[in-house]
Amino acid sequence: MPQARPIVPRTVEQLRELTTAIGRGDAPVTLGAKAHAVLAKLVARPEDVAFRNITELAETLGVNPSTLTRLATRLGYTGFAEFQGVFRDNLSQNSRHFYTRQAHRLIDPVETRPPSNELSVVVQLAQESINNVEGFLSQLVEEDLLGATHLLAHARRVRIHGLRQIHSLASFLTYGLGMIRADVSLLDGPGLGVAEGLAQLEPGDVLVVSSVAPYTRSVAEVAHAAAQAGIEVIALTDTRASPLVAPARHAFFIPHESSFISNSMGAYLVFCECLLNLVARELGEDALQALERRERFIGQLGIEVG
Repeated sequence: MPQARPIVPRTVEQLRELTTAIGRGDAPVTLGAKAHAVLAKLVARPEDVAFRNITELAETLGVNPSTLTRLATRLGYTGFAEFQGVFRDNLSQNSRHFYTRQAHRLIDPVETRPPSNELSVVVQLAQESINNVEGFLSQLVEEDLLGATHLLAHARRVRIHGLRQIHSLASFLTYGLGMIRADVSLLDGPGLGVAEGLAQLEPGDVLVVSSVAPYTRSVAEVAHAAAQAGIEVIALTDTRASPLVAPARHAFFIPHESSFISNSMGAYLVFCECLLNLVARELGEDALQALERRERFIGQLGIEVG
C-alpha cells in the first residue's frame, strides 16, 4: 500500500511549525542541515520570500536557485512558485505590514546606498534594529509567551546561560528577573562552572539559554543536558534551525541581521524587556513587594545619588 503523502503546509505559520518539527526530528519529512537552515531563514522573513524572485532570494541566502526549487519539492510542493504562493497569500492577509516594509525600502536612503556620514551610520543601525524587532514580533506564538511567562514566574529556581557576546544579555535578564522574584542567577555564577550550576537544579526548574549563529557549541550541549535532566529549557535564538530549539520547551526567534560589527543585540534586549514585563504582570503583588524590598535596601545603603 503506498505511503500517504505528507500534508503540505498552506500557511506561513504551518511552515514555521514544520521547520521546528524537522529540527526536533518529529516531522514526516527530513532535510539536511543546509536545507533546514535555508528553510528557517525563509520562514523568518516572509516578506522577502513573497517580494523577491527566486534568483534574488537565492543570492541573499548565498545559495543556488536550484537549492530553493529542491527544497520546495522536498516539502511536497510542485515547485518554488507554489511554495512562494504560501508567502504571498500570507501577505494578502497582512498587507499593512507588507506595505510598511516596502515603504521603508523606497523612502529610506540608507537601505539603497552605503551611509555617507556619521548620522547615516546611526540611522542605518537604528532602522535595522527596528526591522529585527518587527521580525520577532511577526513570529511570536502566544502559547509560548504564556508558557514561558508562567515558568519564569513560578519555577522554584531560574538560571540563565549565554556566553561570549550573549553573556551581556544573560546578565541583563538575570538582573531584571532578580528585581521581581527570588532565586535567579547566571548558571555558572559566581565562577562555579556549568556542571556545578546544573547540579543545583531539579526537574521543574528553568534554564534560559541563548545563542545565535555562529552558535556556541557548549551552550547547545548544556541545553540538551538540562532537558534530559527534566529541567525546563527556554531558548532565545535566531532561527528554527538553531541547535537550541530541539531541547527547548519554548523557543523564541529573534533576528540579528544588521551592519553592526558583531551580532546585533538591540532586538534581543527589547524582547527581554517585554518578557520581564509579562513576568511582573504574572507575579502581580509579589513582584511589587520584591521591588519595594529592593528599594528599601538601596535606600538604607545609600547606593543612589540624587
